[in-house]
Amino acid sequence: MSTSSPTPASELTYVEATQELDQIIGQLDQGLVDLDELDIAFQRAVEIVEELDRRIKGARERVDALLPRLAALGDLESVEE
Repeated sequence: MSTSSPTPASELTYVEATQELDQIIGQLDQGLVDLDELDIAFQRAVEIVEELDRRIKGARERVDALLPRLAALGDLESVEE
């Protein structure tokens, strides 16, 4: 882990967040994280997972809100035929 303060998870792009998470998991799996840094690495991983989960839930809510509009278009097309 870097000694500088990491970019807040909320400011990472989705790709950056998943790449950092993959890197942390890889280091943990390989035992490359010093015991003193283990807590920091694990906290960062949890922070990223929480942020990604928040974004996914938000995207799902937006899709769910748009589905009735899409369904209405489908109903309209069947009436016009």
